[in-house]
Amino acid sequence: MQNRSFGRFTLLSLLAMALFGAACKHPQAQPPATSPQPPEQPSTQPTVTLQASPNFIEKGQSVTLTWSSTNATSLALRPGVGSVAPEGSTKVSPTESTSYTITATGPGGQAEQTVRVTVGEGAPPPAPTGVSETAESAFDKDVHDVYFDLDKSDIRSDARDALAKTAEYLRSYPQVKVVVEGDCDERGSTEYNLGLGQRRADAAKQFLESLGIGADRMQTISYGKEKPVCEEHSEECWQRNRRAHFSLAR
Repeated sequence: MQNRSFGRFTLLSLLAMALFGAACKHPQAQPPATSPQPPEQPSTQPTVTLQASPNFIEKGQSVTLTWSSTNATSLALRPGVGSVAPEGSTKVSPTESTSYTITATGPGGQAEQTVRVTVGEGAPPPAPTGVSETAESAFDKDVHDVYFDLDKSDIRSDARDALAKTAEYLRSYPQVKVVVEGDCDERGSTEYNLGLGQRRADAAKQFLESLGIGADRMQTISYGKEKPVCEEHSEECWQRNRRAHFSLAR
């Protein structure tokens, strides 16, 4: 009976010790979960643009270079400029035709852009103004007045021949411009003759236009009876005053 009680006590003691040991045992700490690192992104390639305005200049003139870039940490503009900001402009005055290159450098590499500026040898000399002696001499020889009938502004057959020679002269000297002056004889009122003189000048101009002479090379004016070339009171004199007279435009 005593041995059975001792065995039962021993069993209970072992069970209590096991439970006590389990209660006193500290749980193992679990390491914190780590999120996966994203893959490293490759660096972006830089870009750069360069423009010249204007692209053609004469010696002594300036040109404006303008640029912009992305993904660049440094930029260099050559020749003659050096390091520049990521975006901007500058004036240059090349003395000869030059190619300008800008280089953009960044973590992703390099990019370049080139523009060409052409420098001319100077503007051509201006065309001579006025009428040359040759053209003036030929004018006096080849260009003649044309005449009209009384109170008429119709182009007569003899006037057609004279105007054809005038057209030939004007084609030979394309730089020449002329004034077509309409005149009348002394008969009739001032107002009437001013209108008649204008019709005569216009008729001569229109005939020359029909022969291919540009209207911008001819201007017309009427003096009516105010500028006679003959002042006698005769039909012969009056006929000389009924005319379209040509002069060189100065």
